[in-house]
Amino acid sequence: QVQLVESGGGSVQAGGSLKLSCVVSGSSNNRYLMGWFRQAPGKEREGVASIDTSGRTDYADSVKGRFTISQDNAKKTLYLQMNSLQPEDTAMYYCAAVEVFWGVPTLDTADYNYWGQGTQVTVSS
Repeated sequence: QVQLVESGGGSVQAGGSLKLSCVVSGSSNNRYLMGWFRQAPGKEREGVASIDTSGRTDYADSVKGRFTISQDNAKKTLYLQMNSLQPEDTAMYYCAAVEVFWGVPTLDTADYNYWGQGTQVTVSS
């Protein structure tokens, strides 16, 4: 059973930075399409960033130029570096994965079948 465990959330002031991590365990397969999603209270879960097995990335327009997704395959860890954080970035952030042979980055929640429990990010003005 694949498990995803996020960490790195917290509270910061606007303009600050945080780096989220997501450790993948429970599988010997390293071919995963992975993504970061977020959900604010009263809103639907939305895609933030995605990375495929070749390292290609995709970002939501709202975070382009501020957030960077990366992965360390040896450590089976996914990262999200978040800079210039704004109050509208406040949400629960989730790591997601789907086992693939080949795929392109996707920000669609329906494309993923493994999810972490989430880590809270709060940005104050």
